[in-house]
Amino acid sequence: MDYRPLGSTGLTVSVAGLGCGGNSRLGLGRGASFDDCVSVVRAAVDLGVNLLDTAEAYGTEEIVGAAVRHYDRDKLVISTKALFRTGDTGETVTLKVEAGLRRLGLDYVDVFHFHAVNPAAYDHHREVLAPALVKLKEQGKVGHVGITETGPNDPEQKMLARAIEDAPWEVMMLAYSLMNQGARRRVFPTTQRRGIGTLLMFVVRNIFSNAAYRRDVFARLVEQGQLDASILSRGDPLEFLVTEGDAASITDAAYRYARHEQGADVILFGTGNRAHVKDNVDSILRPALPPPVIERLHTLFGHLTGVGLDRPGPVTAKP
Repeated sequence: MDYRPLGSTGLTVSVAGLGCGGNSRLGLGRGASFDDCVSVVRAAVDLGVNLLDTAEAYGTEEIVGAAVRHYDRDKLVISTKALFRTGDTGETVTLKVEAGLRRLGLDYVDVFHFHAVNPAAYDHHREVLAPALVKLKEQGKVGHVGITETGPNDPEQKMLARAIEDAPWEVMMLAYSLMNQGARRRVFPTTQRRGIGTLLMFVVRNIFSNAAYRRDVFARLVEQGQLDASILSRGDPLEFLVTEGDAASITDAAYRYARHEQGADVILFGTGNRAHVKDNVDSILRPALPPPVIERLHTLFGHLTGVGLDRPGPVTAKP
């Protein structure tokens, strides 16, 4: 495993982080047992993954808590999140953090994020809710203050454009992939300058793993005038990642593209299959794609916004 600093937090994190939400939710999404889900977390930790990201909304905090009791807590970085509404107060923050700690069975969490904050709600989170989270940090219940964007609802990253310039945010979770490269220009230069840690989500979604769905997405982008029709003339528009990029698969290339982006600290992956844990970690640890392939990705797709930000759930291609 490779490790790196998480911004200026003082935390050292694995470049591969286990995301405990998404379609799989460690296996809960397909009806796996509690113990089977715990085994997925342990498989990741046994491979050197020390960053585990969960959330109240995922329903996996108890699973993560059960799994980490078998390891040295000081060597793990536990991140969790909760959703808040405009009418919530600082007291709500305290109640939700303490409830999350009870579900995790922990005395403190390394990072607590305000979850999926949309642009209209940002001021309330910063001015009304954040002071309570800072107070919990002072009490030792929260190690670092984080915020996550809502990619599907804010593809232009308007909330993060403000948050990267503000206190008290120390860690941010954001959407980034080879088909959704906006953060390369809008976010990473500032997070690097200000020492804000980054957790990358939406790195791999159905557009990379489902060929039929990918075909439909590209056809729609051509129809909308966002891509030239010639991109469909030679079969799969992303096949060059395998034939020219020395990638084992398009998914492998997607992980490697994000992993080696300047400003990317942790690449989150999610799965409910123990065997897939190693596959994903192996991809994240492989070398960067060849420079000509990366340049081609930037040229072809660098202007796109919000592509591949499908929410968890079944995806079907057009017949």
